[in-house]
Formats: sequence, C-alpha cells, structure tokens
Amino acid sequence: MSDMPIDVAPRVTRLLRWYPKSWRSRYGDEFTELLISELSEQPRSWRRTGDVMRSGLAARLSSAGLGGRALDPSDQVRASLAALGCALAGFLAFGTAMWSQLTIGWQWSPPDTTATTAAMVVMSCTMVLFVALAVLAALPLAWNAVTRLARRRGRGLLGPSALVVGGGALLIAGSRHFGNGWPGTGGHAWAHQGLVPGGVAAISWSSTLSVSSYWAHPGALSSFPAAEIAWMAVSPLALVGVVVGAAKALLRLELSPRTLRYEAQLSAAAALAMLVFLGACCAWVLDGGPGPRNLFHAGTIDVAGLVVMAGTLVVAARASSQARRAGVRIPAR
Repeated sequence: MSDMPIDVAPRVTRLLRWYPKSWRSRYGDEFTELLISELSEQPRSWRRTGDVMRSGLAARLSSAGLGGRALDPSDQVRASLAALGCALAGFLAFGTAMWSQLTIGWQWSPPDTTATTAAMVVMSCTMVLFVALAVLAALPLAWNAVTRLARRRGRGLLGPSALVVGGGALLIAGSRHFGNGWPGTGGHAWAHQGLVPGGVAAISWSSTLSVSSYWAHPGALSSFPAAEIAWMAVSPLALVGVVVGAAKALLRLELSPRTLRYEAQLSAAAALAMLVFLGACCAWVLDGGPGPRNLFHAGTIDVAGLVVMAGTLVVAARASSQARRAGVRIPAR
C-alpha cells in the first residue's frame, strides 16, 4: 500500500476497513491492487462502493460464525458459539430486568390476569433452564481452560480468563450489596408468593439496575444515591468484560470434535429457551395489564426490551444453526 497514489490511499484504506482483520491479512494485498487499478480507471462508482460494503459485511458475518462455510468446521463452531453467547448475554440483560420487575409485583400481590400469571411462571421456569444450560456448557470449557493453564499451555487464555473472573467477581459483589435495597422486601404474603426465592429475585433486580428508563430522565436519576448511579454505570461494563473474555477464551481453546458437537447441540436448546422466554415476555407486555396498584405495569423500556430481545434471538438462532451444521462436518479424530 505504500506505493499507491497519495490521492487514492485514503479511499482504499476506508474500503478495506469494511472487511475483518483476518480477511485483510489473507487477501488484503491482492484486493488493494485491484482497488488501485479500478480507482485509476473509474475514480467514482457507487456500485463499486456498494459491492465492497456488501462483501465486507458478509465477510464479517462469516468471521463471526454467522455466515456460510468460509471457516474451517471447528473454527466455525467456535465462532458461532461465541456469537450465540454474546447474543444470549444481551437477551438476558433485558430479559432478566423484565423478569425481576415481575418478581417485585409478585412479591406484593397476585396478578389479576392470566397472561401475567402465565408469563411469570414460564419466565421463572425458563430462567432455571438457562442456568442449567449455562452450567452444562461451561463445565467442559472451564475444565479445558484450567487444565491448559495448569500445564502452562494456556498462552492466550490468561487475559480472557482474567476478564471473566474479574467481571464476574464485580457483578457478584455489586449485586449482593445493592440487592439489600430490593423493593420486594416486606411484601404481603399470599399463596404462591414463594415462586421465586427473595434472594434470587433481589440479586436479579440489582444486577440489571442499568436497564432503566431513568437514563432518559436525568432529573429523576439525580435523586438516586451516588453509589447506586455508579453501579448502574459500572455493572454493564462488568458484564461486557465477562462476555468478551468468555468469547475470546472459547475461540482460543483446543476442543475435541466431540466437545464441539456437544456444545453445538446445547446451543439449539438455548435458542429454543430464548424463544419460549420471549413469548412469555410478549404475553405480559401486550396482554398483562397494569395489575393491582400498578404493580405489573409494562413501560416503554419493556417494549424496547422486546425489540432488543427479538433481534438477539434472530442472531442466536442463526449462530446455533451454523454451529450445528459445522459440527456435522468436523472430521472425527
């Protein structure tokens, strides 16, 4: 690229940035020469720019495990699982916030609509399923990482592992601390009040305080304690650290074909659980009603949450499909 004309260099650089780094490392030099030649013959072409953008985005989707068969099957499964994990984290950030909102109302009074009652029961059961799937998926990966680190073969895993441990510790400590202010404390007892244990509901609520419409109302937000506002700002960063660290570790782990196929099959169950959970959320938001004393009112932030959750579900379903297809193509050892 150092020999290209000065007036062409910035445009070539901008066009190349549409492609992922891995693609640029492999095809960048050849593609640069092609662009220089085309720009010399035809300096302006919206069709060429559109083709580069479209192809670049397709390459990025493939490198993220959401595209076709551009990757080796084993790499495809890892990339697809990493994409699904990121999508699932975004889904649960909003989903847990909506569920914890319902747990507060549930603590104080029974709902007055079948939609809200059904939504609460289905969401609670699906949360248990999410935890079970997370444990089943994490155990073989964690064992692999710990074994490699213990044998001093974990080059490239220390940084991601530190992100996971550090971000997870911060989330746990902060959620336990701010969970003491859970609004469900002292609720009136009724027959099925104990559907969700108070401690679990409090931690779920405090861990998702950042998912709030108060960000759009600075005046009301300023009345919150400074420590709570700080936690609302820091907790998403801790979650991002955990997700990014886990995704990077997954991409760097040396996993057997059997383990990759096992993880790919679990991804299908995770995508199905997301669909069921989203259906329950929709039932509450669209047909649940405000309930007694407005305890089950669904606000604008909940509607926005449904949109985000639907988008992340589409990504997760695509990633799961790609992972399972690639898993079948992994040669047995």
